[in-house]
Order: sequence, then structure tokens, then C-alpha cells
Amino acid sequence: MKVIDKERKLCTCCMEEHDVKRVVIRENNTFKGVPVEYDAEYFYCDNADETYADEQQISANDISMKNAYRQATGLLTSDQIAAIRARYSISQSDLCLLLGWGGKTITRYESHQVQDIAHDTILRKLADDPEWFLNLLDAAKDSLSIASYAKYREAGAALFEQDHDQYLKSAIMAKYVRYQQNPEYTGKAALSLDVVVDLIHYYANSAKVTGLYRVKMMLMLWYADALSYKRRGHAISGMVYRALPMGAIPIAYDSIVDLSSIQCEEIDMGEGTGYKFLPSENREYPNLSPEDLSILDDIIRRFGKTPKAEIVEIMYQEDAYIETAPGGIIQFKHALMLSIS
Repeated sequence: MKVIDKERKLCTCCMEEHDVKRVVIRENNTFKGVPVEYDAEYFYCDNADETYADEQQISANDISMKNAYRQATGLLTSDQIAAIRARYSISQSDLCLLLGWGGKTITRYESHQVQDIAHDTILRKLADDPEWFLNLLDAAKDSLSIASYAKYREAGAALFEQDHDQYLKSAIMAKYVRYQQNPEYTGKAALSLDVVVDLIHYYANSAKVTGLYRVKMMLMLWYADALSYKRRGHAISGMVYRALPMGAIPIAYDSIVDLSSIQCEEIDMGEGTGYKFLPSENREYPNLSPEDLSILDDIIRRFGKTPKAEIVEIMYQEDAYIETAPGGIIQFKHALMLSIS
């Protein structure tokens, strides 16, 4: 028995006023044929040398026992169910509505009733799949208030975006694994997607950069990494670049620019779609050093107002492009001969 605290009050065990202790006792019980061990809370009366519980403690102890059973049988605990619901900022009754369950089902699962395996599986899917939540939400839209729908959708969209970004980042890093041990490919820098995002934001936020579509952005990223390597012996981002028809393009560039923190606008170019980078609300670049920013400013001065086609032609004249086979990986040793000093 462990004493948590004590309070002077009327003891309902001996019906006298004295210091009543609040204690925790490790209990063993059997629920649905499964032996469980859990902490139970009681009051302790020194006068009678007995423990007793009020209604709140009886309820809490019942939940503790059933949570111990849930853990023993691999089911979500009541706290975990409540946490899943809290992720989406959704009420108990509205979540039941989305799932097609009785209106008090979630309330009971978050307290005294143990869910069955089928419902537990659904709750776990909900925890892991924000896209599914959004689909359920849209299907139940007409049954929800406008304010509730908007609130739940914002929470679900944020989680889906977060999961989407995590998937993209994992996919990007997977494409770079084979190159990470070759400093000639990485420019002696470890790939950091946080750095890459800051680089893109810095270019996109500059009023001195115009016509910033995908190809121009990719080339300006390479020039920044190449100039950094020429001046300091290492690149900034750790990205690996291929010699493609439009110049030096980083591996997984399409996934990189699809990260949620990067804003792009689709523009109808007549013969196709262009992707223009937009300024970001984020005007801080915590992952870039003053030296990094100085290099970026030099690239902006050189190419900020230059049309994409002209930058591509300049790229074609760089030793790095000339000395690399079409589609091959550009080695950073060629950056030593970069046209920008």
C-alpha cells in the first residue's frame, strides 16, 4: 500500500473527523477469464484499519482493471481511444456518427466498456489513416453542423498533410541512400530536407527573383551547392544532381517540391502546365548559416532576373555538365571550374 496524500475530513468509515489517507494498492483480479494486475485507489482509515472507496474511485478502479485486461489482450486502452479522438478534435457523439455506431459507443469505450476486436481494429485504422477519416467526414457532412465539419476537416487535413510529408520524406531519403557514401556525389554534405526547404523558401521569398518555375529553381539550387563547394569545399544541401536535358536536376526533385511546406501554383502554359514557386509566410531560415545566405544572395544577383532558357544555356557551358554523361550523376569536383567565382 502506497500513501499518495492525506486530508483532514469526515471519514465515512468510522464517521469521525481525522486525517484520511489516499492510498494505491496493487491488486490482482480476473476479468473475462484473464488474470490482470493493476493499481487501485482507496481511502484508508487508521482508526478502523480499513480501506474504502467513493463512487469516483470505484469507477476509476473499474477502468484500471479493464485497461489492464485490454493491455493483456492487445486492445486499445480507454486513454488510447480518447487520444485517437482528440487527434481529430472530434466529439464522442460525432465520431460515432462518422463510424455508424450507436451514439454512446465511444463514451462507453473511453470509460467502463471493453470494445470488441472488430471495433478495436476500426479505431486503430482511424488512428493511422487520416485520409480515411476525411472520407468518412465528407460522407457525413450533411449530418454535421457547418462549424463542426470545418473544425474536424481542418484537424484531419493537418494530420493527413503531416503523414503525406512523412511518406514523401521517407521516399526521398530512400532514393538517396545509395549515394550518401560518395562525397563526389553529395558535395561532402549530408542530405537535409529542412535545409532544402529553407533554400527554396529563400529563393521564392526574394523580390529579386522572377519567373521562378521548376527548372529555374532546380538550376539555382545546383548553382548554390556548386558555388558553396567551390568556395568552402562542401555543398549546402547534400542533394545529388543528374545531368538532364534541362541541366543539373536533383534526384527526387518532383517529390521534394511536393512537400506541403513548399507552395507551388499550377500555370497553364498553353502546351503544358508550369509550376511556379510562391512566396512563403515563413521568412526565417533557421537551417541556413550566414555564409549559406551570402552564397544564395550571390546566386540571386547572378540569376534572379535571368530567364530560364538563358540559365539552361549557361548550364550547358559548365564543365560539370560537359564532363558528365547524359543522365549521369554530376560530380562536385567539376564545381571547382564553375563560371561563378
